[in-house]
Amino acid sequence: MCSVIRCYTWKPILVNDWRLQHSALNCCLSNQSFFCMRIFSLALVCVFSSLLSHAQEEFVTSSRLITRFDFHQYTGGLIVLEARFAQFPDTLNFILDTGSGGISLDSATTEYFGLKPTASDRTIRGIAGLKNVSFLYNKQLHLPNLTIDSLNFHVADYSLLTAVYGERIDGIIGYSVLSRYIIKVNYDSAYLEFWTKGAMKYPRGGYLLRPTINSLPVQSLRVRDEETINTRFLYDMGAGLNLMLTTDFVRDSGILNKKRKLYAKEGEGLGGKIDMHITVIKEVKLGPYRFRNVPIYVFDDAFNVTSYPYLGGILGSDLLRRFNIILNYEKRDIHLLPNKHYSDNFDYAYSGVELYYINGEIVVGDVAKDSPGEKAGLLEGDVVIAIDKNFNQELTRMKKALQAPGAKVTMIVRRGADLKEFTFKVKSIL
Repeated sequence: MCSVIRCYTWKPILVNDWRLQHSALNCCLSNQSFFCMRIFSLALVCVFSSLLSHAQEEFVTSSRLITRFDFHQYTGGLIVLEARFAQFPDTLNFILDTGSGGISLDSATTEYFGLKPTASDRTIRGIAGLKNVSFLYNKQLHLPNLTIDSLNFHVADYSLLTAVYGERIDGIIGYSVLSRYIIKVNYDSAYLEFWTKGAMKYPRGGYLLRPTINSLPVQSLRVRDEETINTRFLYDMGAGLNLMLTTDFVRDSGILNKKRKLYAKEGEGLGGKIDMHITVIKEVKLGPYRFRNVPIYVFDDAFNVTSYPYLGGILGSDLLRRFNIILNYEKRDIHLLPNKHYSDNFDYAYSGVELYYINGEIVVGDVAKDSPGEKAGLLEGDVVIAIDKNFNQELTRMKKALQAPGAKVTMIVRRGADLKEFTFKVKSIL
């Protein structure tokens, strides 16, 4: 409407012919003068409204950098950062987790601090169980150069996560913190940046996802194997894997090629351990980015974490670590920029042996049925002394020794009072 008024009100006055100008002036001085002046006024309103709009855009608050600090990256691309809780001076390890709807503290850490959490009727749901939780209300989290107030920490047992990664896990940082800031995750240089909310200019060369975000981000993906399916997945940076599909989704969609072999594997999550399977699908497409021959997990979602059929599964950090990421929950934006890990090889190794760090020892936690480890004679509870003559009791290094498809591996274990040696060949699931 404004552009039309500007055209038909102002153009006659700018015509060079003085007779036309005089005619236009007479129009405004005639019986039509009220009508003309009204249009003239509306034109001015449009012009000033446009100027005001531009002025407001210039005064939109820009996002501002608050702090930058390094993080550690664990197996599967998990981000672990250091922080302090409340008034205590101890440095704690927290997992950054978009799959968490709050913030939490480990029950053993809570006990160590001598704190008594408040009981509640709230429950949290994980792939391996449903747990009632208590709370530590109105507490602070101290990051480098940033203190976050008024946080309600729920208390959970993370002893299994500590065993899986070989380092103490004191808590998980989720939506309660992620929703307050814009957070940049740089996997190339292993640092995090916290920015204030506001106008953010995203880097060129990336792609902007527009997930649904309530307390958890949900993103559409295209997955292809026997069938090509577009469906929703939980965007979960706290899951150390590429993709998890529920057995319900696999059955109903017919996504998997019937010739695909499913390899038995044990997984860990909130609530404990869970049996699942690992295999490969032809393609995963996230925005414009395609990944081929992607290792995936298939699990029975007994506790309805995915609210199937709302979600088909979980998108995890082993795929997401291939991008530098900006999380902007206020705008419901997640920006992806491919990084130097984008073309990293996927892990197709399969030994069927799970290793845990328990009481200062590396222990065989599970041996899958019909796996190379089981056929060699390994048993759950065997204490690992060495792998391929490496006696260094470092869990990450021991696990990497089992991640070379086709490699012949020799393990020395202690079983009771005896030392035993087992040799087997690591399979490939591809």
